[in-house]
Amino acid sequence: MNGLAFFDTNVLLYGEDASIATKQKRASTLFADHLRQGRALLSLQVLQEFFNGATRKLNLGAKDAQRKVEIFSSANIVRFDVVDVIAAIELHRLVQISLWDALIVHAARAGGATVLYSEDFQHGAVLGGVRVVNPFL
Repeated sequence: MNGLAFFDTNVLLYGEDASIATKQKRASTLFADHLRQGRALLSLQVLQEFFNGATRKLNLGAKDAQRKVEIFSSANIVRFDVVDVIAAIELHRLVQISLWDALIVHAARAGGATVLYSEDFQHGAVLGGVRVVNPFL
């Protein structure tokens, strides 16, 4: 699979969740492989959501969660402008997904991803021109 791959927050969180060892190994290996090849794509939203989820749901200390965000930030990062927020709102209206999900899909599209790794969307769906892959199936 060539091209950039966008990683949704849930995949990064599974990479830190030792309570589900199979998902943890799959998520961490998948992201590490893409990061090493320069093909991992994230957004500022994902970095923020990861920190929040890691500290609140996984009980990771703030210092450790920050270190993970610093590591993740070595990926390709999508940064938004007002036109991107408006485009995500339009996607939300047209595709009937939550605004937060539309921001993820738009970030993947805007960043040039060919695939969006996520557990939150229908596997195999094409949203905004990006193919959704649930890496845990």
